[in-house]
Amino acid sequence: MRFDLITLFPEVFTPLLTSGVTRRAFESAQVDVRLNQLRDFSDGQYRRVDDRPFGGGPGMVLMAEPLRRCIEDVLEQRGRPAPVVLFSPAGQVLTQNAVAQWAQSDGAILICGRYEGIDQRFIDLYVDQQISLGDFVLSGGEIAAMALLDAVARLQPGVLNDAQSHQQDS
Repeated sequence: MRFDLITLFPEVFTPLLTSGVTRRAFESAQVDVRLNQLRDFSDGQYRRVDDRPFGGGPGMVLMAEPLRRCIEDVLEQRGRPAPVVLFSPAGQVLTQNAVAQWAQSDGAILICGRYEGIDQRFIDLYVDQQISLGDFVLSGGEIAAMALLDAVARLQPGVLNDAQSHQQDS
């Protein structure tokens, strides 16, 4: 299974991918994680990825165009369609049942939002599913993406020393 992450902060994933028992799933490529720096798909000298909301309001949102370019690049690299997931407090709450389904899937493209959110036009065109960790707001989607990846990695064969360990977790 392959998870392509779109993020402004790929470096925050290093501890997850290289530490603890779950690193076994990443090192063995049972869970293939590819990090994509959103700024690489922006224009201009400053590699800007944010702008004021189109409809007005406070704060900044991630612009649709760099996100679109990144998604298209990832899909070309993958060579086949993949669900696009956005982490958002407005999404469906992540449960162990959902994690078990993701652990049996081919993976997804995970978007780690920032600022006040993402241009709604992009969400309407590209996002297949929104996932939430709960009814609260984080600074970005990276923590939520790490939670999903960690939970999926634990369910891969050979990651935990005892195959029954995850069945007795609460």
